[in-house]
Amino acid sequence: MATKYTDLELAINSLVTEFHKAADDKPTMNTTQFQTMISKELPGFAKSVETEEGLGQVLEQMGIQKGQSISFENFWTLINKQAIQLFNSTYKEKSAKCGCLLQ
Repeated sequence: MATKYTDLELAINSLVTEFHKAADDKPTMNTTQFQTMISKELPGFAKSVETEEGLGQVLEQMGIQKGQSISFENFWTLINKQAIQLFNSTYKEKSAKCGCLLQ
């Protein structure tokens, strides 16, 4: 009998799969690979990384130093920040705020 995965499990699998596909199955990716993946997979966020300044700010948020490759851990930091922003901007009960920050 095949295992039935939840939407959350499938979403996590998609994040990991798309990261490694964009990184050509390597553990890290360069900024060009990152920008391509973001344009394709997160088009609503892609405008943030279109300019050098915007890309620099996003890399800084992810903890990336100039010239450093992007690991899945760095990417997960970005996903965490985006999830919090999305939750806070769309959650109907404004008294609820997501404080889910990675340490």
